[in-house]
Amino acid sequence: MAINFLQIKLLRGALLVFLLLLTACIPTQPFPTGIIAAQPVPTPAARPPIVGQEWVYNVRNVFNQELVDVVTERVVTVGEQIRIQRSGAKAGALPDEVQSPWGYVLQEPHWNPAQQFVNPIPVWPLQLTVGWNQFYKTGYRVLGYPDGTYYWGVDMKALQWEQVQAPAGDFLTLHYHNAIPYFASQDIFRVGNARDEDVWFSPEIGRWVFRRTSGRYITNGVSWSDAYWEDFLQWELVSWK
Repeated sequence: MAINFLQIKLLRGALLVFLLLLTACIPTQPFPTGIIAAQPVPTPAARPPIVGQEWVYNVRNVFNQELVDVVTERVVTVGEQIRIQRSGAKAGALPDEVQSPWGYVLQEPHWNPAQQFVNPIPVWPLQLTVGWNQFYKTGYRVLGYPDGTYYWGVDMKALQWEQVQAPAGDFLTLHYHNAIPYFASQDIFRVGNARDEDVWFSPEIGRWVFRRTSGRYITNGVSWSDAYWEDFLQWELVSWK
């Protein structure tokens, strides 16, 4: 079934309205805000990976500010593939992230369930400049279930440079937004899916300082006004090396 951009915009608008109505009623995790900064000249490059690099994040439930876990992500392999080993203080061992090459994700563990892409897609904007926009589409397999392949499409847009404050300190970041409309799910009972995320990427550390992810889905007989929520999470950098 063909999906046009008007449908995508209408879906995004409906999801935003529902989110605003919900967040007006509960003490949610505040949306990260920073000081708008000018485009750096020259444009900075992302820090290259080295074994031993590490990032630690508080992961919070946006709905109620609850600390869900403290997750440590560490580069353990650099080569044709870059493997980032992950573990949670509560959850224990988590699926690895795999990039190949650096800046292109091949195994994405941050969504549930974890995904293995048929073709790697960029983790951050290929050009770290305000206004850069690109749509990527590929297929993915659910980690541990290699037989099925599902559609995945990401509309990535660089919004602005921001100086932000996190528990780990002050960082110059590129704030970009990913819209993921109409992706396919392994769950056969889902008939519609949409996800969104805002990311504050720091070239200095080669990783995000904040990442805020949400998703909605519907089943047969359920309208988007009554759509179900996936986890609504915010990652905030605690330390890095």
